[in-house]
Parts: sequence; structure tokens; C-alpha cells
Amino acid sequence: MISIALWLTGLLFSINAQAFEPHELPHNPVAIAKELIAEYDSTNLPGGAVMVVREGDIIFSESFGMANLAYGVPFKLNTPTNIGSTSKQFTAFALLLLQEQDKLSLEDDIRKHIPELPDFGEKVLLRHLVSHTSGYREYLNSFAMGGRFLTDNIRREEIIPLIQRQPSLQNTPGDSFNYNNTGYALLAKVIERVSGEDFPDWMKQNVFEPLGMHNTLVLKNPGQLITGKAQGYSVGPANEIIAVPDIYASMGAGGIYSTMEDLEKWIANFHQPVLGHMETLASMQKPFPLNSGGSTQYAGGLMIGDLNGLKMVQHGGADAAHRSALLMFPEIRGTVVVQSNNSRLPAQAMAIKLAEAFFADKMELDNASKESLADGDVFVYEAERFDAIAGRYELEAAPGFVMEFTREEDKIYAQATGQPRFEIFASSDTTFYLTVVEASITFHKSEEGEFNAMTLHQNGNHRGVRLTEPAWEPSEDELAMYLGQYFSVELEAFYTIDLDKEGRMVLMHRRFANIPLKPETKDQFTAGFPIMEMTFVRDEAGQVTGFKASSGRSFDILFEKQ
Repeated sequence: MISIALWLTGLLFSINAQAFEPHELPHNPVAIAKELIAEYDSTNLPGGAVMVVREGDIIFSESFGMANLAYGVPFKLNTPTNIGSTSKQFTAFALLLLQEQDKLSLEDDIRKHIPELPDFGEKVLLRHLVSHTSGYREYLNSFAMGGRFLTDNIRREEIIPLIQRQPSLQNTPGDSFNYNNTGYALLAKVIERVSGEDFPDWMKQNVFEPLGMHNTLVLKNPGQLITGKAQGYSVGPANEIIAVPDIYASMGAGGIYSTMEDLEKWIANFHQPVLGHMETLASMQKPFPLNSGGSTQYAGGLMIGDLNGLKMVQHGGADAAHRSALLMFPEIRGTVVVQSNNSRLPAQAMAIKLAEAFFADKMELDNASKESLADGDVFVYEAERFDAIAGRYELEAAPGFVMEFTREEDKIYAQATGQPRFEIFASSDTTFYLTVVEASITFHKSEEGEFNAMTLHQNGNHRGVRLTEPAWEPSEDELAMYLGQYFSVELEAFYTIDLDKEGRMVLMHRRFANIPLKPETKDQFTAGFPIMEMTFVRDEAGQVTGFKASSGRSFDILFEKQ
């Protein structure tokens, strides 16, 4: 955990330092940056843009690839692109501006502003929504479990009724962190009700225009006309390309389109505010405490931590196909921004590599990292070394959530409970990153030198312990007890459990291909999208009466056997 005492004073924003010159480093950061983006710099691929700021000055910026492949439009620094969940810091800032004006308080009960939300017996405060500790289910995961796809026409108006059908909170507000788009969708609604204006219009008039961000807007719907915007593309392993629409109902949690030029103005406001008090901007970088006294490491739409000993304030984002990362290093007034419309581009991992290349003199790098930078080479990992790491790891904070790591020849894969298998890529001997989502994994050795734990870095740090016991293998009679049709009142959705031709238990829904169910322990199975984990419940006679379904951020949703 990092100290935040200096952050609250605002003094770090007035540090005066000598202008940085890339030649002061023992390696060529520009060459490294160009090598990182070269793979995506093609007239046949969606691309993106990167920007590096140090001591308030842009020291590197470059665009690459295409913004629109159908019309041959290249990606430029002024191309508006969807920044996904990087948008959350703007929503938090807007809320704090209204608090400055005494129009609301982070200590307000959410039902003061949205009284139609159910009373679960415990107050959900606005700060619980900002800090992802509210206890509400995550609406995108919940809708998916009910049979909806991310790119379906999910309307904002459906979110509150979904919460109204939730029987209870998932946790006591403030007790635990659960990254949650529901909270930020509700915050956008709060801003509308307090201001009396539509959220996109209020943001334009009160945030974007005062900061000179004239090419930034909140997406009202995926069909909205945005001049020159970057179309999002899903890119498969063989470079097969599909145009993908933006996520519906993302307002507040995501859905902001911006440009590198505008994001530079946003970043500058943290150092020399033209909008918002210094105390407000400092509070956006102060992690919220949990009820236990521990910290979430999450602040006002920003995550607080460090990179190789250098304090870092950051947030990533991923819409259906767009990828985003914004990393700020207050001690050196440094920032790295990566934006892309290519679903395969690992924005967060690329941003970290750029930060290490341009800010190495301010970081505590090991000798291997220094040598890699000096050589100007992208790290090369021998896949056979992964055999010592491969295995099953269970997250401590989510019992039953297992990540399994395997190797097939020169490729390395990760498969989380209930999710498809994805290839992962090494960034060092012990760290790996995904390209399908903004996430990375660090593996840890015991004192005996064996890999016995891991940390999943995705919206926080989640520790996992290596499992040594084999999975449960049920008999045919035991499997038969689970077969049947199940219904969830909360999600208004049916699933059927049956056996396939090979005698394997599968989960069936009219909109999805059959999902194999993998037994883990008695009455506990892992599945696949959209249900990651199922725990069956029984009556006093031992008969199966239903199952509780979980999908990461929404869990224990009851499906009753019909």
C-alpha cells in the first residue's frame, strides 16, 4: 500500500524539474515504443494511438493502423475513440463537482436521489457506488446470465428494474470491493436528477467544454453519429476482422469518446486545475477505506498503486472491441495513454511497457528489465519454462473461482471458472497478460522455490493459491439428480440441464451453444459464458431443488428446479 499523505497536500503538482530528454536514458525509448506498435501498424488492421507525457510535456505521441477499414480511414491522434471504463474517472469528477456546489454529498443515501430503488435494510451511499462496494449486482453480467449479449439493445431503463428484482445485497455496503458497472450507471442517473439535464449534455457543458475538450462526448446510443470516429473491430487469431457495435447502456460506467488531444487537456487539469478545486482532484486519488479499515485501492474512478516503485494512478477500459489505458505518475507529472479499436491490442500491458521505457530512470527495475531495455528487444519467453507454473489456482476472495493454466507446445493458455480458454503472453519470467481483457497475472514462488500462488491484476489485485487436490468425479446416478429445467425469477430466464451424446452434463439455453459443466466438488460445477459457476442446493431430503449461479461480479442468483 502506498502513502497518500503528500497527494492530499497538492504539493506534488507544483514540482519543478528539468525538462526530460530521451537521450538521458541508457536506452532508446522511442525505438522501443515504435517496436511495440509496429505489429498493429497496418492498413489492413484496426490500430490506435499512444501518448507519453513527462513533466507536463508530450515527449512521444504516434498513431497507427486504421480507424475505419471499410472506408480506408487511418487512425490519427485526433480520432475520437471509445475509452470504455476509463470513462469512470469523468463520472466521479462530475459527482465531486456537484458536491463542491453543495448539490449532493458522497454520504447521501442513493435512495435520496433514486427512491424507487429497493430498501435492503442497509444504506447504500453514493461513495459505495463510486468505490464499487455497494452490494448491487453487476448489470452487464446479470443480463448476460439472463440470455442477453453485450451488444444486444440493453436499455438504461432496464437497470433499475433489475436491481428491484434483486432479493438482497451481495455484501454489506462498504465491506468488500466488487468492480461493478451498476454503481456508475446509477451515478449518471443521480447527476441527471440533481442537475435536471441529460447526462451527456451536462457533461459537455460542465466538464468537456470548460476544459477545452471539444471532441469529447458521452455516447447516447451505439448508433449515434460521431464524425471521424474509430470503429471497433474484433480481431481473431488469424486476423479475421468483424466490425462490432459499442455496448448499449454504458453511460456513466463507460461510453465516452475522446481523442489524444482532449485527454492531454484532461490530464493537465490534475496538475494545474482550471476546473474543480485542488482538494477535489486530490480526493479522486485517495483510496476509499473498507468498513474493516482496509483499503480498496480504488478512488474516484481511478486505481491507486505503483509501478516498479513509482506511484501510479490509473484506469483501463474495454468496450465490446475498443481498448484503453491511462496511467498517471504524479511524482514526475508523467502519463501514458494507449487507445485502440483493435480487440487484440493489450492496452494496459503496452502502457506499462511504455512507462518502463520512458520513466526507467525513476523506477526500481531489476537487472533483467534494465538489460531488456538496453537491448531494445521485446521480452522473449521460452514456453517450456511454464511447465513449472501450469496448474489450477483458486482465488482466496472467491472460493470456487479457479484459474487453470496450461501449455500446448509454444502457446500458453489460461481458463477461468466458467470462461473460455484464452492465450496469455509473457511480459517477464513470472508475469503474463491477456489480450481479450485488460488483465495480467503474476506468479509467486514459495521459500522452497516452487510456484504456489498467483495474483490476478484486474480492477485490483486478487491472490490465488495453487490447488493440489483433483476435481470431483460424479457417478451416473449422481449426475442424474441434476437434470431438469430451472427458472430464475430475478433474471426472468430459463436453463435446462441435460446430458449430451457423450454422456456429459451440459447447460442449455435457446440463445447459446450447449455449455459443458465441469464438476469441481460435490454440488459445485464450473460452466462457461454466461454462467461461470453453479452451486446446487438441496432440500432436507437431499433432493436437488435448484442452483445458485455466479458470473464474477454477479453471484448467487437462484434458479429453481421446475
